[in-house]
Amino acid sequence: MSTDLLGTAVTLRRCKLVRVALDGSVAEYIFDQPVVTLGSSDDNDLVIDDDKVSRDHARIFQEGDDFLIEDCGSTNGTYVNHVRVRVAWLKSGCEVRLGSTQLRFSLLSQRVEITPSQRQALGSVVGKSERMRRLFGVIEKIAPTGATVVLQGETGTGKEVVARTVHQYSSRANNTFIVFDCGAVQQNLIESELFGHEKGSFTGALSGRQGLFEMAHGGTIFLDEIGELALDLQPKLLRALEQREIRRVGGNRPIKIDVRVIAATNRDLKAEVEAGRFREDLFYRLSVVRLELPPLRERREDIPLLVRHILKTGSFNRNADGQRVKGIATDALEATMRYEWPGNVRELTNVVERACSFADGEFVQLEDLPDHIAGVSVSKRRVDRQATEPLRAPATVVHADRSFKDAKDAWLSTFEKEYLETLLTKHSGNLSQAAREADVDRKHFRRLARKYGLVPGPREGAS
Repeated sequence: MSTDLLGTAVTLRRCKLVRVALDGSVAEYIFDQPVVTLGSSDDNDLVIDDDKVSRDHARIFQEGDDFLIEDCGSTNGTYVNHVRVRVAWLKSGCEVRLGSTQLRFSLLSQRVEITPSQRQALGSVVGKSERMRRLFGVIEKIAPTGATVVLQGETGTGKEVVARTVHQYSSRANNTFIVFDCGAVQQNLIESELFGHEKGSFTGALSGRQGLFEMAHGGTIFLDEIGELALDLQPKLLRALEQREIRRVGGNRPIKIDVRVIAATNRDLKAEVEAGRFREDLFYRLSVVRLELPPLRERREDIPLLVRHILKTGSFNRNADGQRVKGIATDALEATMRYEWPGNVRELTNVVERACSFADGEFVQLEDLPDHIAGVSVSKRRVDRQATEPLRAPATVVHADRSFKDAKDAWLSTFEKEYLETLLTKHSGNLSQAAREADVDRKHFRRLARKYGLVPGPREGAS
């Protein structure tokens, strides 16, 4: 399967195998996944009851828009049009023989026109613009398949939300959805995190441990920031995608997996391939379906809908009576629609949460927005409003009744939190940019931000 990047159509590519038994009966098998395994063992996609067929005999896989067959070290070999092969291209109408079993291969290609959906939301993805409604149409087409998906888009465009929606509308919806951030874990630990390890495989490996691919068996694994994955780890991910099996660190036994992979990046992976930072074969294996998520500034008509959604679903806007802030004033909404939103939906969410904390009534007012969004003219209005309020204690208080060390630690914690919060707000929640301005390591910056609850803690499966 391949797609135009949010174009007007998707091309669904599937393969069909026709088996003619000795008694003349015919059976047809249609597969839409990128890898099809064939053999006599029960865990194959096509189980062949033939004494001359090995347990794991061969596999058919996609490369770009084409299909190949690879012999998996079978005893009696794999034949295409009467020629024994190790790896061969498959064309529609060709004959494949495994042991005494004859199969005819066909390529099924269907171009499906994508019409904009009438929805204004799909799962947790919200939008009424044509680009978003077209995206909904693509998701509805590809979610039920097992196709690998790559989501590209700027930071904060909602790639994880889209990934969860693809999972939600797939046949795997009742199984595990695991998130792994390739940029948040030290490179020397990623292999163990993804594929697991055996006891004694490295210092500190006191027992064997499942990796995330094993944990996600039957479900979906979301690999965020796939462009951050080191080159030496990329072949191991490629093997997992192609062979549908993994090996734990320090282990020799292959472990079969049934996992759908959705990857995301804010980088241009084609440019990364050309620069030699990303493997071309892995790029094509991942890019069965590629979707580009538009930045918020290119779908401004979605902002009113998004603001209402954030106010309605945000836990920060709940009290004993339900939703505390009910809506947003017209001039405030107009200001949000003029702003460029470099941090996209994530930045909008942060701004709405901040505005709710300032709001006195049931509606967010213009002066509740940050000055760089509302305009500097509201600064005086905010100062005038605050001047009528009772004075509050300063944020940092020196406690003379504590020891010097305890008082210093309390002051330092307050300073750290305010400093980190200011930088994150300035850079719309972008950890890399904030850490760069602070001149500290990104991972250390993330740990400090988590310490004060400024960014989410380790997500499911990323421990």
